[in-house]
Amino acid sequence: MNEKEDWWTSPAESENGNLIMVTGRRDVAKFRNNPKFNIRIEVTWTYGPTPGGMPDEQTSEMMEKVQDVLQEMFKKDPVAILTGIYTGDNKRNWVFYSLSTHIFGRKLNEALEPFPTLPLTIYCENDPDWAEYAEMKDLSEILPEE
Repeated sequence: MNEKEDWWTSPAESENGNLIMVTGRRDVAKFRNNPKFNIRIEVTWTYGPTPGGMPDEQTSEMMEKVQDVLQEMFKKDPVAILTGIYTGDNKRNWVFYSLSTHIFGRKLNEALEPFPTLPLTIYCENDPDWAEYAEMKDLSEILPEE
């Protein structure tokens, strides 16, 4: 993650009791206050079952490489912002807010081109109130008010 970005991490628990590490971004105000950033896009990587539901070392390393490439892509062309990362219970879920699903998809494909085919699913919906972000933010009492 970029050193200039402000992130927090907190443990949570899945419905079946597995650990989920929740990492959220604090410095989102300029995007959250822009009504164009009203589409929530979730990119989910489901990985093989492991004891405790966390990724193995090789998968974790590949996920970090993918995340770095995605963050760099959207830093260069800020059509989306990564706001949250959930890891555990046999999946990693990256949550973005974007102004266009079409442009996001094109940039996602461009960023992932050098990688082998990855087990990703993509979900998107309108979320003009940033409800998912607010819920994630409530998971941690360490976030200051914006």
